[in-house]
Amino acid sequence: MSAFGLKERMVSYASAIIRMANSLPTIFTAKHLGRQIIRSSTSVALNYGEAQAAESRADFIHKLKLL
Repeated sequence: MSAFGLKERMVSYASAIIRMANSLPTIFTAKHLGRQIIRSSTSVALNYGEAQAAESRADFIHKLKLL
C-alpha cells in the first residue's frame, strides 16, 4: 500500500460508484447519467496509473494535471 493509499482509494471509489449506478432505476435518464458517472469515476484511477508510468518528474506532473 502506498503512503496515502491513493490508488487503492481511487479504485474503491470507482467500485462504490459502479454499485450505486447499478442500483439506479432503469429509466433512460438514470441509465444515461449512470453511464456518465461510471466513466468519470473510473477514469481518475486509470489516469493516475498512467501518471505512475511517467518518464520524468515533469511528465508525471503533466499527467496529473489531467485528473
